[in-house]
Amino acid sequence: MKISVVLGLFLLIAKSVFGQINMEDSTVQVIGYWDNHEKQLYSVSLEKYKIKDSDTTSREMYTYDLNITITDSTATSYTIEWYYKNFKIDSDNKLTQRLASIAEDCKVVIKTTEMGAFVEVVNWKEVNEIIKKAAAKLKKEFKDVPKIDDIVKQVAGMFASKEAIEAAAIKDIQQFYSFHGGKYKLGEELSGQLKYANLLGGEPFDGDVTVMLDEIDTEDDNALFRMWQTINSQQLTDATYEYLKKSAATLGVPPLAKEDMKPIVNETRSGTWIHGPSGWPVYSVETKEVSSEEIVNVEERIIEIK
Repeated sequence: MKISVVLGLFLLIAKSVFGQINMEDSTVQVIGYWDNHEKQLYSVSLEKYKIKDSDTTSREMYTYDLNITITDSTATSYTIEWYYKNFKIDSDNKLTQRLASIAEDCKVVIKTTEMGAFVEVVNWKEVNEIIKKAAAKLKKEFKDVPKIDDIVKQVAGMFASKEAIEAAAIKDIQQFYSFHGGKYKLGEELSGQLKYANLLGGEPFDGDVTVMLDEIDTEDDNALFRMWQTINSQQLTDATYEYLKKSAATLGVPPLAKEDMKPIVNETRSGTWIHGPSGWPVYSVETKEVSSEEIVNVEERIIEIK
């Protein structure tokens, strides 16, 4: 038998054993088949803007790079290092630029299941110390900026504990691994309820989530997954009102009347192309919209392999 034929049979067998795309029943199982010490480089862009009466205002664009390294691989888990670098922001405000790059050269070590589903941040104490030192430098550097202590405290608070980091500071990581560990059938919507972190303090919010396998590209061994998430509007509105009421009391100003508080809607949509044989995301976009009447605050994050 010719070598080319043997090699072709080997690849066919290997694909049937290790491939995650099964065209016979149109299913895809998302599993991280990653080697120890394997590395991948990604670029990230985060655009924030506000829409009011159909006009776009307050647009900001952040970009940075990620070096992702598998530092340990066992039968039950992966340990993965995320290294952040090359932060850039399209803004003339130096404070905004420095705040955006507070995680420059920071390493976040996480653990996933053997399938690649996110479990926890391992080195959260180390991350907390790095951010605290960076925050202290910022307060000195911009000591003449009004309310600089409150501004820096708010940013540093995202890294103040393991829970805070996992809830607020690693949205890119949560986006990256959001489909890992699941098995999906083409065109079938899977819906359920989840708890979402309440960054205003208090109990987590209830929320609805729907995921689906939207497309299979057999030529490139990629599959497109989509997700829709909606946080309970009443719970979010009530929590926001209580937060604003406490802030008003601290400032010594009259609080907003409860009946004047407009309903707040928080919706997130995401789509991710994942390479079937390896489980590495190739391209991922997540759009979050928080709206109240005619005002919509939008955040769109794109993660792309280099």
